[in-house]
Amino acid sequence: MTTKPTPLAIPDSVFEEVYREARRAFPFECCGWLSGARDGTSVTVVRKCVNAQESVTHPMTPERGAETAYVFTSPDLLDLNRSLDTAEPARIIYHSHPNGQAYLSETDRGVATSPWGDGPAYPVQQLVVGIDAQRLVEASLFDWSDEENGFVEISRDGGPQVYSPTLHCDPHAWGGSHSWG
Repeated sequence: MTTKPTPLAIPDSVFEEVYREARRAFPFECCGWLSGARDGTSVTVVRKCVNAQESVTHPMTPERGAETAYVFTSPDLLDLNRSLDTAEPARIIYHSHPNGQAYLSETDRGVATSPWGDGPAYPVQQLVVGIDAQRLVEASLFDWSDEENGFVEISRDGGPQVYSPTLHCDPHAWGGSHSWG
């Protein structure tokens, strides 16, 4: 029997900050990570990063622009690595898809997987936020599964009830903390 990894809870205030960052970056992808207590069940801090894909330096897909790819800057990547040795490490890496779809693409999976293909590159979950020109369309959370030898979707939320077109959280959709359905 396959055991699904447990999604980390994302408080409304943290998710709203990610959404605002996705909106600010639109029509490009935004990126960053969410930190929280090492042994906790939720994240508490948003660390926004620069999408260096605008400089066309993505090591796996240099032909793609920031509309369809993201890559952390070297300083951001060093900060991510350093965070892993702290009491509040990166727990979730996030990025947006400005096509409105929240999925982990082949490139996303390749970048998030160890170069040896034996696990995740970082011990974090992956959040993808699908937005379009008007609203948040959906959000999906992924984690590594040893049984599947790859990333699996562990939670998905979406639809017009998630956020209104004005960036304000619908309190009826979240109830204070986003614990994934």
